[in-house]
Amino acid sequence: MEDRSDYQGEGLGLVDDKGRVAIPVSLRQALAANSPRADGKDGGTVIIGVHPEQTCLRAYDPGYVRILKAEVEDLQARHIAEHGKPDFNLKRRNASGEAVPFDGSGRFIMPGFPRDYAQIGENAFFWGTFDWIDIWDPKTLLDAVGVDDAMQAACRYHCKAKGIAL
Repeated sequence: MEDRSDYQGEGLGLVDDKGRVAIPVSLRQALAANSPRADGKDGGTVIIGVHPEQTCLRAYDPGYVRILKAEVEDLQARHIAEHGKPDFNLKRRNASGEAVPFDGSGRFIMPGFPRDYAQIGENAFFWGTFDWIDIWDPKTLLDAVGVDDAMQAACRYHCKAKGIAL
């Protein structure tokens, strides 16, 4: 595997009425390193898609597509070996994504469908997972079952620090 920066960190961003939001600094540096602009200017490309299992978004750099595809193809091969037929939803769930530009301040516009799917309103909570960044609506995250307690606690902390009532 090539040398990549890991996505570690978290933060809360204000989403404007057009869906613009800024990637937190702790995650922006890794994203910029993994997807530098060809012209050398600040910013880059982020891919935004729905999470394959949870009501949130998954954001990653274009270089991760190759890695994700290989992982899904391996899952598909194991599924075929076990069940004798493919699970077409494996690729459908994991191929979701739209490439969008982000500027030097980390601002990007969340595509409409993924934002609606994840129920993201005025705020977006970002959480690095080494390979990608989860983006959640804070209330949806706090109501979710089966997600990490520390991630929910971090979301509560960031909302409280910004005076956002949940």
